[in-house]
Parts: sequence; C-alpha cells; structure tokens
Amino acid sequence: MVAWIRYRTEIEKVGMVAGDSPAIARRRVRHAIREAREALGFTQGQVAEAMEWSLSKVMRIESGEVSITANDLRPLLSYLGITDRARVDDLVADARVSRRRQMWWDAQNLRDHITPAMRQLIQYESDATAVRHFYMTIIPGRLQTPEYAEAVLRSYGDELAEADRKVRLEVRLRRHDDLLARKTPPEIFLLLDESVLYRQVGGPQVTGDQLTYLVKLAGENRVRIRILPFAAENAPPPMFGSYEIVNLSADDAIMYRESSIIDEIVEDRAKIDRHRVIFDNLWEAAYDEADSVRLVQQRAETALSSFRPTDPG
Repeated sequence: MVAWIRYRTEIEKVGMVAGDSPAIARRRVRHAIREAREALGFTQGQVAEAMEWSLSKVMRIESGEVSITANDLRPLLSYLGITDRARVDDLVADARVSRRRQMWWDAQNLRDHITPAMRQLIQYESDATAVRHFYMTIIPGRLQTPEYAEAVLRSYGDELAEADRKVRLEVRLRRHDDLLARKTPPEIFLLLDESVLYRQVGGPQVTGDQLTYLVKLAGENRVRIRILPFAAENAPPPMFGSYEIVNLSADDAIMYRESSIIDEIVEDRAKIDRHRVIFDNLWEAAYDEADSVRLVQQRAETALSSFRPTDPG
C-alpha cells in the first residue's frame, strides 16, 4: 500500500491526471502515414533514408509507440504526397494533440518495465466504448484484485524481474482505478472458460475473493459475465489464446493478445472481425448471465469454505 501511495504521488507531480488520452489523435496520424507509404510502395527503410531518420524511429511512429512532432510531420507528409492544405493542417493538429500532455502511462519508470503493446492498450482503454474479454486461463488484468494480480505475476518466477513485477502490479491497480473512475465507463463483456473458476491462483482465499469481486462488479452492472461451459459445442481448441477487443467507436476497434512470452496489438481489420465473430458465437454458446453469475458465486463460496486459517496456537 505504501508503494502504491508513493507511486500515485509521483504521477501527480508530473501532471498525469485522468481524462481523455491523445491515443486517438496519434492513431489518426500514424494510420495516415502508413497508408500513404504503402500506397506509394515505399518501405519503412526508404522513408527512414529519405528523412534521414533511423529505421527504428519510423517503426516506432507507425506502431504508435511514440508520437511525431509537427516539425517532423510536415516534411514527411510532403514526401508521402499528402499536400492538401486542410488535410495537412488536420494531421499537424492531431500530432500536437498527441503530444500535448503526459498521461500516467508515459512516466519513465513505467515505460522501462511494461511492454509497448501494454502501453498502447492502456491508452486505448481510456477511450474505449466497449471491451470484450475472452480468457481461457485467468481473470483479465484490469478486473483482478490486488492479491490475485500479485499471485499471477509471482507465477512468472525468475522470468520476471522484481522491479518489473512491482511496476506491473502498480499498473494493473491503476488501470482498475481508471475503469471505476470514468464518468462514462465502457461496456465490458467478460467471457471466461469454465476452467478459470476452478483454477486456484494464490490459494483458495485469493481465488475466492477474486470471484466474489467479479460477482460484485456484475451486481453493479459494471461487467457482463458469461461462462463458457466445459461441454460447449463451440468450445475453442485447447491452444486457443486469450484476447481482448477494444472498441474505440462503433466501427473502429483494436485487439490485444498476450501469452506467457509475448503480447501484441492487432489492428488488421480482417483479423479483428474474425475474432469478434468467434467471440459472439462463444458468447451465445455460454451460460446466460444470470446462471453465469450464480456459478461464479458458487465457486467463490466453495473456494472460501475450503480456506482454513492457520491456528497461531
């Protein structure tokens, strides 16, 4: 708790306050750059050479890992054939918005310990209108209790340095805080494989408390929960991975996928649409929301009833 208070103090000192993120403006700029480059048949290497930039700079701009300055953007747009005055002015304005102020996820102590894909996900979450989570093994990070999150991160063992583990725990807590603090929160659909309810993470009390918390969120209409039963006819194959689809508007979305060794942001519309169809089919194959919440509650009670504190005597 002390570490979390100190962390919150640090981000307040650099002016990172809640609010709309510059992610959407940055997204418009980098999409315009990439689409223009690809339409001309240029490689990222050719752009880097023409602009006298490093290849990594071009790659990071197009991936959204960094913003581009207005001074860099103007000659780049000219090189890419974007010369319409109104279009250029709009993109330059977007570039300025994307760099206008720091958000909490821009803090250097965070950048050093979380992946670029996770930083992008956090930015998009702040503008999301809807989020669809499909998880096969654990509760998604943004909905985890602190104890459950810590147990998940501890499960990485020596693969995750202590400094990384500490910061990632703080990030999960902040993502959770931001979700609850939004005046107009996104609609959240949580689809869990039934096995998640039986998998103990951090022991029976941690697991039971986590499941109880999900029931609470459902009762407050913050999350819509469905459980995909073991016997579902449309069950995904065993190696099917977890993913999240984040809607930024009715017709614009990104997808986040992660495994134990890698995570990524997917922006390919065809891939996102395929995963959305899969999600919708599995959502229909799952228990309805009332039955799902009852099942989560039952599993929570079972886990907590099996917990027996050690008698100090």
